Amino acid sequence: MDAWEELVTSALLGTDRRPPALAGATAGDAPVALLGAAALHTVRRRAGLRPGPAAEPPEPAPEDARRPLPEPARRRLGQLLAGRAAPTPSGGRRGAAPDLAELLPQWLVAANEHGYKAPASALPALLDAARARTDLRPQALTLAGPRGLWLARLNPEWRFALRGGGGRAALPDVREGDAVRALWEEGLFAERVALLASVRAEDPAAALELLGSTWAAERAEDRLMFLDSLRAGLGGEDEEFLEAALSDRSRNVRSTAAELLSALPGSALAGRMAKRASSCVSLDRTEGAVTIVVEAPHECDAGMQRDGLIPTPPTGRGERSWWLGQLVEAAPLSCWPARFGGRTPEEIVALPVADDWRGELHAAWCRAAVRQRDAAWSRALLGAPAAPPATGPGTSSLAERAKLLSTLPEEERARWVASFIAAHGLPEAFQLLGVCAVPWARPLGGAVIDALDIARDAGSYPWSFSGVMGLAERCLSPDATGQLEALTALPAEPEDASPGAGGYWTEAFQRLVSTLHLRAAMRDELRGPIE
Repeated sequence: MDAWEELVTSALLGTDRRPPALAGATAGDAPVALLGAAALHTVRRRAGLRPGPAAEPPEPAPEDARRPLPEPARRRLGQLLAGRAAPTPSGGRRGAAPDLAELLPQWLVAANEHGYKAPASALPALLDAARARTDLRPQALTLAGPRGLWLARLNPEWRFALRGGGGRAALPDVREGDAVRALWEEGLFAERVALLASVRAEDPAAALELLGSTWAAERAEDRLMFLDSLRAGLGGEDEEFLEAALSDRSRNVRSTAAELLSALPGSALAGRMAKRASSCVSLDRTEGAVTIVVEAPHECDAGMQRDGLIPTPPTGRGERSWWLGQLVEAAPLSCWPARFGGRTPEEIVALPVADDWRGELHAAWCRAAVRQRDAAWSRALLGAPAAPPATGPGTSSLAERAKLLSTLPEEERARWVASFIAAHGLPEAFQLLGVCAVPWARPLGGAVIDALDIARDAGSYPWSFSGVMGLAERCLSPDATGQLEALTALPAEPEDASPGAGGYWTEAFQRLVSTLHLRAAMRDELRGPIE
């Protein structure tokens, strides 16, 4: 030990100031001699250590009964995971190569639809990808399966997978009462969420009983997430549990319970809200023309607050209009035709509204249509796609329109957005495209390609359409490559065009075509030889 301390001192002070006491060492070779002596002492010190006790080996990884990926698809997953963090090309130009990072989410969805499991060798990279991108987590953890959750327990950086990040654990059969109860009481949060969904799909009453058995002891944030999981398959049998949750000590839990109850048109809460809202909105025929008149609430009493109304408005909102909007949003839409003389939603929305209450009333109806998934009211509030958003019914907000569109059947949604693009162009339609089913139906895909062609012919740069181009790469059907091939040639630029714009557009269309070809290959690889 003394010799080691002497070597350390010489190294810190320098061999010139403190020459090491080494046999045969001269001033010239003292540094080399010191390093050689240190290496010798290091080996001697390590050889003198006793081995520590062996750590307990981890429990074996659970089995995953799902089928493995076909070999081409397994290689593709490796390429996508390796390319998800590829550097941006120099100069900021993406070039004509597909963006693998944007194709990974779509590949994961398709692989899970086929019921595949991730290769064991890909699990670390898959968990790293899910850690870096929260949007990947549900699909990535589903593909990783029970072995992914097992592996996540061994690395603190992957702990996100153990707390509601998605994925499916190896769940017991819902008929095995003891196993279900044990997992519910002792499992990780992600496992408990998956278990609740599994039991609810088979026996909703048993799922509610399971949830109620530990409800009072759950943390507020866990109660909120468990309650939110009741959205899937929400029905009348959930009303009693949700009514009790209206008295929860957590404000967020109370609000969510009220929202779910208002989505049940036959619930007692919906009836109370319908009575309150109807007392505020009525018809006036005194002036000859039928007009909707509004008398907003003058107070937000304790009963209204228990049913989910928030008494304090946001900054800049008046109290009465804030209370009115919440009442109308929570009232069942089925109450309004009777209130307005049997009129249809289209006829009700077309009625004039007195005293500038139209915007507030229509916005609340929009939120109610989305909450209650009412396609008839959504159609009425959307109006004709060719009508300017500022003059149509419902709302001029594209974000609100996108929510209304989400309640319509997929084909009708695609037709409506295609007509909107034809009338108003792509910049106004970006948010609407995001709610359309993927791959886009032929009319919608054709409308997007035509609009991009028109934008190219206008002579502007494609950068202002980069968001739409990114969506097109992910959402266009691979069958659209035939329509796009003609756009990959370098066009003749008009005199008033932006310099080099044609070349940028050609590069963008080439990248779009190559991405669609790659997506088609990915689709075929996942189908495998047996499908």
